[in-house]
Amino acid sequence: MPSSCDTFVALPPATAKGCVIFGKNSDRPGSEVQEVNLVPAADHPKGSKVQCTYIELDQVGHTHAVILSKPAWMWGAEMGANEQGVCVGNEAVWTKVNGPSDLEEKLLGMDMVRLALERASSAAEAVEVIGQLLTSPGQGGPCSEEPGQQAWSYHNSFLIADPTTAWVLETAGPYWAAEHITEGVRNISNELSIGTKIDRSSPNLAAEAKKLGLYQDDMGPFNFTHVFSEGGKCFTSQMSFRYRHGLKMLKELSASGKFGVRDMLKILRDEESGICMTDGSFVSTGSQVSVLVPPSSSACPTPSCHWFTGTPNPLTSIYKPFIFAPGAAIGKATVSPQFGDDDPAKKKPRFQNEVDRRHALFKGHETLREMLGREDSKGIELLSNLRELEDKCVEDMEELLGNFEESAYAKVACIFKHMSEIELNFYK
Repeated sequence: MPSSCDTFVALPPATAKGCVIFGKNSDRPGSEVQEVNLVPAADHPKGSKVQCTYIELDQVGHTHAVILSKPAWMWGAEMGANEQGVCVGNEAVWTKVNGPSDLEEKLLGMDMVRLALERASSAAEAVEVIGQLLTSPGQGGPCSEEPGQQAWSYHNSFLIADPTTAWVLETAGPYWAAEHITEGVRNISNELSIGTKIDRSSPNLAAEAKKLGLYQDDMGPFNFTHVFSEGGKCFTSQMSFRYRHGLKMLKELSASGKFGVRDMLKILRDEESGICMTDGSFVSTGSQVSVLVPPSSSACPTPSCHWFTGTPNPLTSIYKPFIFAPGAAIGKATVSPQFGDDDPAKKKPRFQNEVDRRHALFKGHETLREMLGREDSKGIELLSNLRELEDKCVEDMEELLGNFEESAYAKVACIFKHMSEIELNFYK
């Protein structure tokens, strides 16, 4: 089954004000609902467990506050950020070690995204968390609840960022390699991209590849993509158009050294390349941009700012800001209904019936999509007004964060909730 996601990061000296800019479009089955959830920090008693999408794990003593953009049916997330300024997004990849066992219920890549955000205080720590989870219990399980798509499974790649650095971690079953990104730009799509620059990896990676018959010393330096990609050694000359176009846009928009949130929005809204999927069996069901601010000795350091759509198709959606502030709240507009023990994703046999997972903002946005679908002039005008609202919000947030003071936390604690409610009112 085809799938496409794209995740991007820009670091100094490519960015404005020394920030790290993270962005992702989550491309999923077109009928799937993606919600935005805020999960508070928590302390957990010794011996407690956490129920992921399919399996239960030992819980850690403390989990960070996280904001997640996630398919409403699963526990895990396509992307998100935590209160420490760590962002993670994942991509589906297919490798030479894919097989029927991939459907065995273990951890989804999306579960690993959430677990890394809840447990890691830095990008490097997130690499360690995901690496340990790949070893045990490993990755696997159906990746969709949509009818006819429940046998869809894949391996994962991850782009992980914090306010000073980034990592790309790519997998092939239990095997993985990670590349440290310290400057400039990097992106990932639905393909392996790590070559010989491997800064961390699963134990004895080259030796394990030899046991599988995938690598020999006479093949030259160990190249993760050449060894594990379905396309083998010729694959790097056939990188997807989306990957190449995304990298081209990153380089062009960052050439001035002033890459910022508007530049990432432009990339994520690029329809021609397929980065922004607007219709068909798969669409960009959610999108995130994060501006990660480097540490400061200031008495009141500027916080990082995270922007989420909570609705499909970035071209017809608006991004709304969130900041981890004291008393932060996002409201209920982007939170899907809960079905408890009757949820078809939890009951075995799974996915035996369908439920309506649409949240309030998703329903409101459907009105706009229907109007645009029939080229209704009112819909075109409505979208124009929404984009003006977004532009003004970006401008206001840049001004506020450019001269941040302690008193500003009260103004931004509920900014995502406020903007979601304003957007909802546009649809009434």
